[in-house]
Amino acid sequence: MSLANPTTGSSRRRWLALTTYLTALVGLTAVAVAMISNLWDSYAALDKNRALLARLDRQMERTTPRQDAASGAVNGPPFLVGKTITIAGAALQERVEAAVKRAGGNVLSSQIDLQGPRSAEGFVGLTESVEIGQAGLQPLLYDLEAGMPYLFVENLAIQAPQAFGEAEGTPMRVLLGVSGQWREPQ
Repeated sequence: MSLANPTTGSSRRRWLALTTYLTALVGLTAVAVAMISNLWDSYAALDKNRALLARLDRQMERTTPRQDAASGAVNGPPFLVGKTITIAGAALQERVEAAVKRAGGNVLSSQIDLQGPRSAEGFVGLTESVEIGQAGLQPLLYDLEAGMPYLFVENLAIQAPQAFGEAEGTPMRVLLGVSGQWREPQ
């Protein structure tokens, strides 16, 4: 053993301990910085996804089916709604009468046909006599055929005003045959 320089071994151990301590401290600091950086990245990704979700929600609100102001067609189920075919016939009558009113016309008479030739397939027929102006006829037909539930104009008979030279806004008499399909609720 060398007693001449006892502090050299002790000094080496101190430097080795200090170096080990500093290395461990730098390593733990690097791990902590990496974890915090990863956490910040996760929060940034979360904010980005929330913004995307909010944008999609706004877009979904714009494309959500709702009443079309131009035609008044209400989006909904494609078939007539009702527990029985009689209730479905009443729903068909309400739908057509509402469309006539939106187009500026008046319903003179109506008849529901529950026993028609296509009743076995679930079709309900409606014949209405309507008084409507010439300008309101096209929006009425568009509303009936483009809206929901799916309705089919099967008969259309138009009687123009009798007097020659009457104003264009004079109402015409229209005989309208409309049908829609009803499905029994499951």
